[in-house]
Order: sequence, then C-alpha cells, then structure tokens
Amino acid sequence: MNVLVTGGAGFIGRWVVKHLLHDGHNVVVLDDLSNGQKKNLADFKDKSNLLEVVIGDIKDEQLLDSLFSKYSFDICYHLGASINVQDSIDDPRTTFNNDTVGTFYVMEQCRKHLVKVVFMSTCMVYDRCLDETGITEQHPTKPASPYAGAKIAAENMVLSYFFAYDLPVVVVRPFNTYGPFQKTGGEGGVVAIFIKKKLEGESLHIYGDGTQTRDLLFVEDCANFVVQAGYSEKVNGEVINAGLGRDISINDLAKLIVEDENRIKHVEHIHPQSEIQKLLSNYEKAHLLLGWKPKVSLEEGIKRTEDWISEGHLDQ
Repeated sequence: MNVLVTGGAGFIGRWVVKHLLHDGHNVVVLDDLSNGQKKNLADFKDKSNLLEVVIGDIKDEQLLDSLFSKYSFDICYHLGASINVQDSIDDPRTTFNNDTVGTFYVMEQCRKHLVKVVFMSTCMVYDRCLDETGITEQHPTKPASPYAGAKIAAENMVLSYFFAYDLPVVVVRPFNTYGPFQKTGGEGGVVAIFIKKKLEGESLHIYGDGTQTRDLLFVEDCANFVVQAGYSEKVNGEVINAGLGRDISINDLAKLIVEDENRIKHVEHIHPQSEIQKLLSNYEKAHLLLGWKPKVSLEEGIKRTEDWISEGHLDQ
C-alpha cells in the first residue's frame, strides 16, 4: 500500500514507519521537525526505495493537496501534533492550531481522496480511573488541559467524517508510551527522563507527592497497535485504547529505575490543575477487535530503554 504518516519523524511515528516498511509498504513521512528529528529515520536508509521524507507542516494546505494528488494513499496515519501538556497551558493557540485545525486540513484531503484515517489521540483525554478494572472507551473524558481539549475536538471531527461521509476512520488512544528514541530532555517522557538522570548520577525529580499513577506502554507494542488499527476494517468508526493494563505510581517508578530512594526528590508541580491522578487502561476492546495485547513488560521495557540510552543517546 501507499501510506502517509504525519509526524513520522517523531518518537512513536518512527516506530510506526519501521513497522510499515517491514511490512513492505511505500511510506511517505510528513513532519515539520518541531518534535521529530530526521535522525530518527536514519536506520531506514536501506529502504530508500520505499520511504520518502517530506519536511512540511500539516497546516500547509497546498502541500497536503500536492502530496495527496501525487500519491494514491491507502491509509493516513495522522500522528503529527503538539504533544506537550505544559506547552499547551502556556500557549494554547499553537496546540489548537496544530492538533485541531491541522487535523481538519488532513481530514479534508482524506475525504477528497477516500483515504482511511488512523487518528492518534491520547489517554490524557480521560478523567481519572476510579477502580482497578481500568479505563474503557466509555469512560468519561475531561479536557484538563488545552492539549486534551484540542485532542477531544479533533477526535470528534475525525469521527464525524465516518458518520457524515462514511469515510473509514479510527481513533486510537494509547496510554503513556515510552522506549528507545523518546527524548530524554524536558520534552521527553518520564521513563526516559528518569533513566537519563540515573545514568548521569543526578537526582530524579518528581512533581507533587508522586502518588499519581501511569499505565506505561512500550513503544513497539504501541506502534504495532497503531499499524494494526489501519489494517483492520473491524475498527472503522471506533475509539480504541491501548495500554499495559497495569499502572504504577511515579514514586514506585522512580524506585524501580534508580533503586536508591536518596536520589529521589519531590518538587512543586508545574501543572497540578492538569494532573490525572490515576491512569490505568482497559484494552479489552483492542484485544477483541484486533487480537492485540502488549508483549513487553514494564521491567523489560525499562531495561531496553536504558540499554538504548546507555549506547550514547543521552542528548536526545
């Protein structure tokens, strides 16, 4: 197939591209490199006959029109977005324009050219988990940040194209994803940041009291889920979660990574109003419709991530 991956030079996008290339598809990546990095795709030089990388913005309607006209795309994996919660609080306009308006421009091209859409949303759209059965797709949403609000708005627009135009679409809501190629700096995820601090001999800083929990999904499991959602007709018009089905407090995560409580410090929360106290996924729907379930445990995933960062990727 011919496949478009917006945000394909980003962390999860890179692994989605790898999966698609492995399956033998022709892949076009569209990325403005605001979050992504060209070096994330360097491993795929031997697949240059299957991969084209276009540096550009999803809000550039002329560019989108030329790409969709040039290639007969079968699927669009729409991962391109502003993803930082704190940035969305400080600058909601940029997040709304990228995540909601940009998604509209992509959807219009997919409608015009009859291209299936896999829309990457986030677990951050949910209200806190209330019990140990986990968050299903029917769980209440809560726009606790402009990032979450922009994603909810975009989700609704994507789904409207299914109901109004019968366009095949699926909304995927992965839980907190981590692994190799995630940035280890301020824009990175908690696992990558904690591992970098550990390797550099620094203290691990936890926002607030650290009792907040996260369901941590290894990136290869996430990418497999995202790609499979594009391949399946069973999920058209659906919203689907993916996670490990196990949550861990940030305090316990820090202890698991650094193994020395003296190196763990609690600091004032930078966005307490947008904190979700408990995130635990229920991925039964993904298992039922796609046959998907995670394969990599948290302990194994942390080890793989630490090995990768140790190989010289501290500056990601």
